[in-house]
Amino acid sequence: MKLEQPVSKPDITSPDAGRVALTFFFNLMKLWNCSADQQRVLLCSVGNSTYFNYKQLPEVRLPRDTLERISYLMGIHKALRIIFSNQAERGYEWVHKPNDAAPFNGVSALDYMLGGQVVDLSDVRRYLDGVRG
Repeated sequence: MKLEQPVSKPDITSPDAGRVALTFFFNLMKLWNCSADQQRVLLCSVGNSTYFNYKQLPEVRLPRDTLERISYLMGIHKALRIIFSNQAERGYEWVHKPNDAAPFNGVSALDYMLGGQVVDLSDVRRYLDGVRG
């Protein structure tokens, strides 16, 4: 009887995973036209020196909270790419447009996410997952 090898999970806390996550983050921030201050808030209100270090895309072990935030942003980006599959630019613009739906109540998704809490990112992702079905 042959025993199956357990499937190893990727080490998301590795320095290489940190570099990959930061590469995604900064590419998305360009697409969303986010300022440095907005980016710092989305990364968990990191300080200037940490932010500029991250911009160098080092191999770094990111804090769990930062990885969680970037994961939510990946999900938001994916949902927008699906919803606006024929017009990617509209997805990038969507984050800046005022939205009357709950939970936004008249502010843009980006302004909502800039509340600074992980749950703000989670709410946007959950909203988009509901919209895309």
